[in-house]
Amino acid sequence: MAFQQGLSGLNSASRNLDVIGHNIANANTVGMKASRAEFAELYASSINASGGVNSGIGVTVATVSQMFTQGNISVTGNDMDVAINGNGFFELAMPDGSMAYSRAGMFKLDRDGNIITNTGGQLMGYPTDAAGVRQGFDSVPLTLPTGGPIPAQQTSAITAEFNLDASAPIAASVVPPTPLGTYATSLNAFDPQGLEIPVGLVFDKIGNNQWNVYTSVNNSDPALSTPFTISFLADGSLDPASVIPQLQLASPNDPTQTFNVDLDFTGATQFGADFAVSNLTQDGYRPGELTSLGIDESGVIMARYSNGQSQAAGQISLVNFRNVQGLVPTGGGNWVTTFESGEAVRGAPGEGKLGALRAGALEDSNIDLTAELVNMMTAQRAYQANAQTIKTQDQVLSTLLNMR
Repeated sequence: MAFQQGLSGLNSASRNLDVIGHNIANANTVGMKASRAEFAELYASSINASGGVNSGIGVTVATVSQMFTQGNISVTGNDMDVAINGNGFFELAMPDGSMAYSRAGMFKLDRDGNIITNTGGQLMGYPTDAAGVRQGFDSVPLTLPTGGPIPAQQTSAITAEFNLDASAPIAASVVPPTPLGTYATSLNAFDPQGLEIPVGLVFDKIGNNQWNVYTSVNNSDPALSTPFTISFLADGSLDPASVIPQLQLASPNDPTQTFNVDLDFTGATQFGADFAVSNLTQDGYRPGELTSLGIDESGVIMARYSNGQSQAAGQISLVNFRNVQGLVPTGGGNWVTTFESGEAVRGAPGEGKLGALRAGALEDSNIDLTAELVNMMTAQRAYQANAQTIKTQDQVLSTLLNMR
């Protein structure tokens, strides 16, 4: 019987060494989860046995379990590296059409703008609008718009916040009159093709708490424009009764093509301080090429363009399982589902029990190399001890065979 016991011990110790060796070999593998051989004793039993203790016949490896504990997060500075801090797996569409799941966030862009892994899996996520608001709950392959520039957006509104000097004299009441253009500001608006249209605003005081506003378009003389009047209340705020018309803008390529722009002077004031512009913005922009991307904790991918704009290009989804031990590793840092793992439960990073994302970082292997080296020595001793069991049994049998 001891031969069987010793042989089972050798097989189990050898299997344990295989598991430990695999752990040690992958100590630096991103997203790697350590494995552990779990043993169970073997007994010979008979349904006719009437009490007593049956002798054990050895040991077996009951299972090799995976340790899904959190690995350390190392900052890499690479925009395409993403670490999961907490529970969850990245969802991947593999080249053969199957689904796989991974903790290794070393992503790349292919020629078509798809976000892929080193094994060709395509990262899945939710579609969003340009502001990052989720547009659906079914995951789709994430793709960045790398094929060409994003189109231009024409200016539809100009917002100006400024202070006009309440102590300034009425322009026509002084000698010589205050020159037109003493109080002025300018910015560039954009036509539908993204061409710049210089826009100037010139302020001329015509009475107590009243100013004329002249406009300049495409460097035209503001004195030739038809002014409109804005008024201020006693507290220095803009009189809500002031009528601010829309501006007529013409495309530099075709002056006959015009479009309207709203002017927002809500934040304008008239205080006894120097003229100053605190905010001057417009909502148009020229075409832009993709220059970089950023991923926030909730998985929203913000694409940055050469025109200074940032637009969301989707949201990374995460999945979790009722029994992660039921997942089967397939190599390349991927797992696949089984009946024991249950179906994938999908959500956005940070929702429920799902972890948050850390861009520009990777999750290290959770393998404790020191502990694995100690385990290896222990497994080696176990192997030697079981070999000694076989050797001793052999000596006992030799003694019996050599009896005279």
